[in-house]
Order: sequence, then C-alpha cells, then structure tokens
Amino acid sequence: MKTVNHWIGGKTVVGASGNYGPVTDPATGEVTTQVALASAEEVDAAVQVAKEAFLSWGQSSLAARTKVLFAYRALLDANRDAVAELITAEHGKVHSDALGEVARGLEIVELACGITTQLKGELSTSVSNSVDVAAIRQPLGVVAGITPFNFPAMVPMWMFPLAIACGNTFVLKPSEKDPSASNKLAELMAEAGLPAGVLNVVHGDKVAVDALLAHPDVAAVSFVGSTPIARHIHTTASANGKRVQALGGAKNHMLVLPDADLDAAADAAVSAAYGSAGERCMAISAVVAVGSIADTLVDKIRERAEKIKIGPGNDPTSEMGPLITAAHRDKVASYVKGAAAQGADVVLDGTGYTVEGKENGHWIGLSLLDNVRTDSDAYRDEIFGPVLCVLRTETYEEGVALINASPFGNGTAIFTRDGGAARRFQLEIQAGMVGVNVPIPVPVGYHSFGGWKDSLFGDHHIYGNDGIHFYTRGKVVTTRWPDPSDAPAGVDLGFPRNH
Repeated sequence: MKTVNHWIGGKTVVGASGNYGPVTDPATGEVTTQVALASAEEVDAAVQVAKEAFLSWGQSSLAARTKVLFAYRALLDANRDAVAELITAEHGKVHSDALGEVARGLEIVELACGITTQLKGELSTSVSNSVDVAAIRQPLGVVAGITPFNFPAMVPMWMFPLAIACGNTFVLKPSEKDPSASNKLAELMAEAGLPAGVLNVVHGDKVAVDALLAHPDVAAVSFVGSTPIARHIHTTASANGKRVQALGGAKNHMLVLPDADLDAAADAAVSAAYGSAGERCMAISAVVAVGSIADTLVDKIRERAEKIKIGPGNDPTSEMGPLITAAHRDKVASYVKGAAAQGADVVLDGTGYTVEGKENGHWIGLSLLDNVRTDSDAYRDEIFGPVLCVLRTETYEEGVALINASPFGNGTAIFTRDGGAARRFQLEIQAGMVGVNVPIPVPVGYHSFGGWKDSLFGDHHIYGNDGIHFYTRGKVVTTRWPDPSDAPAGVDLGFPRNH
C-alpha cells in the first residue's frame, strides 16, 4: 500500500508517530493509501526547520524570491495533469474540475510572481527639517496553513505562494483525506529552487492542528473549513497570540427575480449547486425564487439536473463524481430523507444512486427540494453535497430579508435584467462576495476572497491585497540626516515638532 509521508526541510520524512490514517478512492470505496499522522513532536520539528530557514529566506531579495516563483509557475503549468490526477484519485472530482482547481491556484502563484509592486513601501521626505518618514512591510516569520479536503491543491496555493513571496516560511497541514496533492506541490517548489525548509508539509489530524495553534514559534495561521472549526481555530490561535484568518462555512443564496432569463438562471443553478458534487464553500445551495416564476424555474432546474452524468472522476464522460467518504455521503443523504417531514417537496431524490460495478463507491445523485422552510435542517445547515433547496418569496424585499437573516455571509448572487435592482442588491445584501448574473462570484487572484458573519473569523480575507497584508506587518521609520553644515541642535526636552 502506498504511504504518504511528511515533507520537511526539502525532503520526504517518514512518519515517526506510528499512527496512520486511511485514504480512500471515493469511486470504489477501497483504501488505496495510508497517510502518516504527525505527533506534536513532529510538528515541532517541522516548525523548527521553518524557523531556521526564515533566518535567510526572510532576508532574501525580492529578485531571489520571484525567480523561484516564476520557475514554480512554469513547473506547475507543465504538471497540471499530474496534480489533477492525484486530486481525482483521492477526492473523486472529475478530471476537468480538478484541472480547473489547479488553474485557480495558478492565479495566486502568478500574483505572487508580481509581489514586487505589492510590497512597495511609502516615503515622505522633508516632513520636518532634514526628517523623512518611510513605511515598510516585513514578513512575520513562520506561518501555518490548515486546509480542507474539497480543494486539496487550490486552497494551499491560496496561502503558501503569497506567504513565501512575502518572505515567510510555511508549514502546511492539509486534509488527511486527500494528502498527495500537497506533497506534489511542495516537491515542485523544491524543483523550482526553493531553499530547504521554506515550505514544509506535515500530515495529521487534530493532534497536529492543536500543536500548530499552540506553538510559540508560529506567528500566524490561515484556515479554510467548516464554521465550528473556523471558530475554534480563531479562538485558540488568537488566545496564543497569533494572527488568524479562518474562513468558515456557507449557505450561499441565489435570488432570481421575475424578469430574469430563467434558462440562464436554471443553467447557473445546476452548475453552481451540483458542480464538484456540491463540496465547495461557494456552491449555491439555496435558490430564492421571487413571485410567479418559481414553478417554471423549478421545472427547468429539474430537467437539467436529470441529465447530469455521474460517474468516476477519471471517466471523461462523467460530469460529477462521488463524495469524499461514505460517512459524508450518508450525512448528505440524511438531509434529503428527512426533508419531506420538515415540509419540503422532494422534486428529485438522489440518495439511492449507484454506479454499476462500483457499488461500494461513495455515490449519491442530485437532489432538488422545493418549498423549503427556513427552520428546516436542510436550509439551516451547510450540507456540502449535491442538494439544492428552493425557497419562495413574493417580493424582492422579502428575498433580501430572508438572505440577510442567515448566519452565513459568504457569497450570494442575483439574477435579473434590472440594473437598478442589481445595484440595490449589491449594497443591501450582507455577504462578502456578490454576483450579478454570476452564480459563483469567486474573485480573481488580485481581489481578495472572504465572507461576512459566520463565514469568516479574523480581519483579513484570503489572497489579493488582504492576503499580502496578512502575511506582512507594517513598520514606520523616521530618520534625520542633518546637513554637514548644520550646527548641533542641542538638548530639547519638549514634544517633537513637525515644523
């Protein structure tokens, strides 16, 4: 059986704890790999390696850093398929979706390649006689990333390229459910010329996470995952004096107004709800249909959903793959099975779906629930699977009020032909990312990603300018270089004067 070990100090390090976790092929249900689970001592070893590497990397030139990143960008581009195959094998998503994930990660690598302009400081000359003031940004030191199973390549690349470009060293703790992609990313970084110890990958479970959160030499923690864990990460790491950005869960809504192009809205709803089997924090999981269009919209969504081909991720004809684990599949199915008792109309029930010859895979079909109540479990919880809820309101105002009442505020979208309504929606909706006739408004790399309310804990969004600010801290330097002809100023006990 294949074993995934740690990557520390630029090389593979065999796990020493004796603990291993299973890695399953979601399409077959078979355990294909085991992953080493680090002890607190192994986490400390990785942090110490990163701390030692920071002594030189933190002082390295921007030219040296960007040289490595440009080489990494080229290697990652050349190895897209190899990374995508690892994602499909362990996560289950179809190959085209995995390739899209790698492409979105590449955007942040490209942003990091251009870090030189983002790290420019500010200078004010002659603020007083012979006095200049400069503002600069400097790296933090050792920073850590804790990433989820649903995007095993993209989310780590939302973190470590920028952190490293800013002069930090990095310890990554990826999901133990699909760990191989992270090791491949680190190996490519080493091949690109990154010095040993700058990027380290430590696999593990809660033991490893808690060790990172408590470690005195870790200056900052980035996290993406569920809201309960994000809240725990933020509370614990902050209590230990760390800077934290913790992105949590979501219940993303799509408001469809009566004037919308219903075919376009139905296409968008199916793509956004069921893409990547619904295992993404930006999935549309609730459609809010306004007025008389609801019946027609539900019919159009159903017609499209029934045509989606579900199968193994390495089958080019598959449009949706299995879920990550059998336990998660069963949890997702439980929401559909209990929906009718909580007042919903089950338009499509995908809980009995299976694939011939691969019956032990973690399969589930597409489910569509109509007339869902806001007090039902299917609406209140983040299901994280291919289940779309439809809620109905009579007016735009009711729809906005319904969305704003949600404890989540990650992303949301409106479908309309009315520019005035779209403008109101942008300003009135309480969410961090908004789409207008765009169902999944994930920002490009040079704009930051992050939500509001229970979808984000901490002050900084991820990547973009917020990411660069998160991985650096500001310093202001005031200098005076008297002219050689100036006489000594003498002693002045008064408050410093600017003029």
